[in-house]
Amino acid sequence: MFTRRHITLAAAGLLTLVMGGIARAEDAPIEIKIPKVAGIGTPRNFPPGLGRYEKPTTQPRPAFLAPKGCTNLALKRPVTSSDAAPIIGKLEQVTDGDKDGEEGSWVELAPGTQWVQIDLGQPAQIYAIVVWHYHGEPRVYKSVIAQVSDDAAFVKGVQTVFNNDQDKSLGMGLGEDLQYFESNQGKLMDTKGVKGRYVRLWSRGNTTDDQNHYTEVEVWGLPAAR
Repeated sequence: MFTRRHITLAAAGLLTLVMGGIARAEDAPIEIKIPKVAGIGTPRNFPPGLGRYEKPTTQPRPAFLAPKGCTNLALKRPVTSSDAAPIIGKLEQVTDGDKDGEEGSWVELAPGTQWVQIDLGQPAQIYAIVVWHYHGEPRVYKSVIAQVSDDAAFVKGVQTVFNNDQDKSLGMGLGEDLQYFESNQGKLMDTKGVKGRYVRLWSRGNTTDDQNHYTEVEVWGLPAAR
């Protein structure tokens, strides 16, 4: 026979189902500071064949829960790239804490397939990666892939945590994730506690031009237990 206590416990259990996973009692919302809106207007008319993408929204993103104590481990950490001499800006802007959408706040890499890589300094348990490419207009960046590894060369132990490469142009398999429109909220990738020291992000141009841009990347997590 079910008692009031059983019903209360069952309800409490249901409330722990957050963001597609099980929220622990020690979880709390991560405090992502959202920059002011920079882009105006509506998405451009994209050519046929863009593929699957999330419907644009102006609604705030729901709170993302992670273990208490999670911080942005990427802040001020070293950044390397497949393009060592960016067209605009400097690589350190990827992790400098400036998410503003105005000119001078982003780094622009060469056309084609490019990546940026962040060294967290030590192995970490990563719960979320948040990426702002460029939010001056609602464009879509192509073939976005995020990977984590303990190998700086990304040859072994590579774990892919996000992939929306819908034409397999990067040679890493068909992406199951949706393409998305850039906004001031950035793109939050749920990485489910994956462990690694290095984070690498790929892209291949966007729906406005062939360049690759990064305004800011945050990596939320905790130092990995040794």
